[in-house]
Amino acid sequence: MKERVVSGFFIAVLIVVLALTGGFPLGLVLMVCSLIGYDELMRACGVTRDSARVTPLTAVGFGSTVLLYGALLVLSITARGAEYAEASDFWMILVVALDFLVSMGVYVLTFPRYEWHQVVTGIFGFLYCPVLMSFILRARCLGRYGIFIYALIFICSSVCDTCAWAVGRAIGRHKMAPVLSPKKTLEGAAGGLAGSALVCWLASLLLEYFYPEMHMQLEFLLLGICGGLISMIGDLAASAIKRNRGIKDYGHLIPGHGGIMDRFDSIIFTAPVIYFLAVLLIGVV
Repeated sequence: MKERVVSGFFIAVLIVVLALTGGFPLGLVLMVCSLIGYDELMRACGVTRDSARVTPLTAVGFGSTVLLYGALLVLSITARGAEYAEASDFWMILVVALDFLVSMGVYVLTFPRYEWHQVVTGIFGFLYCPVLMSFILRARCLGRYGIFIYALIFICSSVCDTCAWAVGRAIGRHKMAPVLSPKKTLEGAAGGLAGSALVCWLASLLLEYFYPEMHMQLEFLLLGICGGLISMIGDLAASAIKRNRGIKDYGHLIPGHGGIMDRFDSIIFTAPVIYFLAVLLIGVV
C-alpha cells in the first residue's frame, strides 16, 4: 500500500507539471508511455513471447506510435485551436490506415509466421493504447481551454475510481460485474459517477472565474457523468483481458500499480470521450 501511495503521488505531480508545460514535454512522455503500454499488451495477448522485445509485426505498432506522436508533436508547436484539431484528425486517420496496411503486408510477406488473430491483435493494440492515449495531448492543445479539458480526463477517472471505492466499501451490496470484478458494486458505481460529476461541476466554476464569459456548468456536468461512466468501462475492459490471459498485471514498471496498462486503463478510455464531447459541447478555441 505504501508503494502504491508514493507512486500515485509522484504520478499526480507529473500530471500537473505536464499540464502546465503541455506541448513537447507532454507529447514525449505520452509517446514513451504508449510504447511501453503497447509492448505490455502484445506480451499479455501472446503476440510477443519469451525475451523478444520486437518482432516484424510489433515493429509496425512501435513505428506507427512514433510516427503518430511525431506528427502531433510538430502540430503542437505549429498549430493551435481549430487548425490543430483538423490537422491532427488527418494525421491520426493516416497513421491508423498505414498501421493496418503495413501490418497486413507483414502478415502476407512472412506467411505463415503469424496467425490471423495475432495480426488483428497487433492492430487492436495500436488502437487501444497509443491512439486512445494520444487524445490526452490533443485535449491539452484545444486552444486556451485545453488545460481544463486535459484536467477533466484525469479528474473523471481518478475521482470516479476513488468515490466508487469509498461508497462501495461503505454501502455496497449489489455486484456490478460479479465474475469479472467481484468487489465492484452498483452502489459504488453510482457514488463514482456522482463524485465525478460534482468535481467537474466545480471545475466549471473555476473556468468561469478565469473566463467570466464561460458558463459551462451543464456541459461540465455532462462531461463528468460520461467521463466517469466510460472510465469504469475502461477499467473493466483491461481487467477482462487479464482474466482471459490468466495474468495479474500487465507489467511491473510502477511500484504498487503494475504496468502502464494497469495504471492508465480507465484514463485511456476517458481521454477520447472527453475530447470529443468537449469539441461538440464547448468548441475549439
